Amino acid sequence: MIIVTGGAGFIGSNIVKGLNQRGREDILVVDNLTRGEKFNNLVDCEILDYWDKHQFLQALQTGKGFPRSTESVIHQGACSSTTEWNGRYMMENNFQYSKSLLHNCLKHCIPFLYASSAAVYGNGVKFNERREFERPCNIYGYSKFLFDQYVRRYLPTASSQIAGFRYFNVYGPRETHKGAMASVAYHACHQLQKTGKIKLFEGCDGYLHGEQQRDFIYIDDVVAVNLWFLERPHCSGIFNVGTGKTQTFNAIAKAVITHHGSGEIEYIPFPDHLRGHYQSFTQADITALREKGYIKPFISVKEGVTAYMHWLSKHKSAD
Repeated sequence: MIIVTGGAGFIGSNIVKGLNQRGREDILVVDNLTRGEKFNNLVDCEILDYWDKHQFLQALQTGKGFPRSTESVIHQGACSSTTEWNGRYMMENNFQYSKSLLHNCLKHCIPFLYASSAAVYGNGVKFNERREFERPCNIYGYSKFLFDQYVRRYLPTASSQIAGFRYFNVYGPRETHKGAMASVAYHACHQLQKTGKIKLFEGCDGYLHGEQQRDFIYIDDVVAVNLWFLERPHCSGIFNVGTGKTQTFNAIAKAVITHHGSGEIEYIPFPDHLRGHYQSFTQADITALREKGYIKPFISVKEGVTAYMHWLSKHKSAD
């Protein structure tokens, strides 16, 4: 059995679907469905069982541990809001929860794959998995950074797999429930259908309007990386998961407009509350990932956005 925490969320549910496509249905999904609309992400998935996050944590904390048949844990559960400033809440969800899972996996020699984030790099300009380049600029990034630091203490002596993935800007199906935290591509499609315009931030940090640059990675590639490591339990470490290339927000918006055949971009003032806490540039250094043996090419933004727009049209998720 494979445990997927955050399994009803964006990345987690896509991993569940990816496992299904490889013939695995013995999946225990762990999540918090207080926001009940997330169930939609699992409707077309096959799972063995569902546990509430608090039920799951209680089992770990009382010594019951994982079900005996557990083969591996794919930990995607977290508060992923970069605008959340409740530090206690963030650290409980992203740091303490992750530590409990890590120690239980190490105790029982169970492979542990987990979600980190490019937010650990903050406003830096070099995105390499080394301590000197890690300087998060919000509490979300700090929670991910701190757990990565914690993991580094155990990697040299761990007798089972530990693999952390620093996701860059992920976009694609099953993110509708994320609301304001959904991708630029999702919001661009939604806005275009409603108003005929796509809103982007005006220039900041020396960038012209809409010219901020991010490393946008399609969800299918994120799933592929996770499943590749799942099949190679000897591969451990902390890795950037991005394409290694940048695209502007304008390029994303234009790709959405091209798909729909019409529309325009409207630039809006950059929010004051995001100044100093916003990544205007990200570009994954994927050297470590390639050196580990992952050689599959990444989907281009043009291909990814087109595939995503078709999916949204089919599922009417942008209505």
